[in-house]
Amino acid sequence: MPPGPSIHAWRPPLDGVVEVLHASFGSHAYPMHAHDAWTLLLVDNGAVRYDLDRHERGAYGRLVTLLPPKVPHNGAAADGHGFRKRVLYLEPAQLPDRLIGAAVDEPALLDPGLHRMISTVHRLIRSPGDEPAADDLLAVSLERLRTRLADHQAPPPHPGAARNLRDLLESHLVGGLSLRAASGELHFTPAHLVRSFRREYGMTPHQYVISRRVDLARRLILSGHPLSAVAVRSGFYDQPHLVRHFKRILGVVPSRFTTA
Repeated sequence: MPPGPSIHAWRPPLDGVVEVLHASFGSHAYPMHAHDAWTLLLVDNGAVRYDLDRHERGAYGRLVTLLPPKVPHNGAAADGHGFRKRVLYLEPAQLPDRLIGAAVDEPALLDPGLHRMISTVHRLIRSPGDEPAADDLLAVSLERLRTRLADHQAPPPHPGAARNLRDLLESHLVGGLSLRAASGELHFTPAHLVRSFRREYGMTPHQYVISRRVDLARRLILSGHPLSAVAVRSGFYDQPHLVRHFKRILGVVPSRFTTA
């Protein structure tokens, strides 16, 4: 008999994500049911057979599966050996209602780049302090989904949006600013802000913030502040979060910065 279920579900501090689910199932079969959220699914091991809109479908391998809200579906292992999956449940407003029909017609997308991005989002949201990086990447992933489903091109990056976002990030460097809040203030979509920023500066908004916080941390260290206080005063989640990024950028841990 295949193993029983193993489930880890939580609500991350990530705008637009109502639940994350990492699970392994053996013989369990979902009956017909519906969610009030978009279901963005990766199957890491095995295969899932499901029915959607009276058509039999499959999720497996490198496919990215998107199931629309309030459209019933079921699900079970395709071969009797179980499956392992990762799911992001997204607020309905994260994707426009007009894409529901397209998602019903083509719920599975073969897009290796999109698969990598969504997989990375899952990795980042499990690392405390890296949720803003997941937010950046999720925004770009959702824009790619919209483009695939609606078959239209995203608007070109906007240099003014990038420069305005940089100034806004600088004014919230320690306290932080969510991508959704920046979007509301600058009147560009989150994905457009990320693409414009990356085109203009060669990095994502979150990467910029981290680099500037490391810059602030090194100034605090050189000014004699104790390391126990530097992480908080420079905007990092905690000291391990500071150490990880400090070493990645400068090659040494903070405690060796003045002696290396």
